[in-house]
Amino acid sequence: MAVTSIRTTLGALLGSAVLATTGVVTAQTATAAPSAPTAAPAAPTAATAPSVAAVTKLSHSDAANRFRSAGIGWTSSGGCSDRNNPTCTSFEQINLSTVQGAITLKQASGCALTITGGTETGHASGTYSHWNGYKLDFSPTSCLSNYVTRTFTNIGPRPGDGAQQYKSGSGNIYARESNHWDVLYYNCGGC
Repeated sequence: MAVTSIRTTLGALLGSAVLATTGVVTAQTATAAPSAPTAAPAAPTAATAPSVAAVTKLSHSDAANRFRSAGIGWTSSGGCSDRNNPTCTSFEQINLSTVQGAITLKQASGCALTITGGTETGHASGTYSHWNGYKLDFSPTSCLSNYVTRTFTNIGPRPGDGAQQYKSGSGNIYARESNHWDVLYYNCGGC
């Protein structure tokens, strides 16, 4: 009887592991960003952020296809998608929940969205960073700016750079930097 119970438990655990590896990309532990100069303060620390479950990482092409299907555009000052080039806009190793959060934002706001920053190097480091797949930058259209400021709660300036922050009901943070919205997705925003 004990052997059967152990086999059942082991089978359930192994079955979960097999299911976790059959997706497009398996859940991975976020990696630290390479050394690079930073222009903005680090994202919230693990101590101040909401609890986040294990994340599923996507390839650049998978994320790009999902954005394209949802009608979300992107631009790159370098006209490239190399994650290790700060003039590119890359989605390599972006969290699935971040992609889903952007899609939720598009659907809820009805605004045209253009991503100007993804997981490429050159952003502030930290656990909840662009490099680790938690953040996207968006062009600050009047439609998007009006939606964020009228829908979400103003939680004051971000320490370090003073960017005005707005918190959605799901806990995601929208910070208005000088030339874009810097959005921290802890989750998909109710997808």
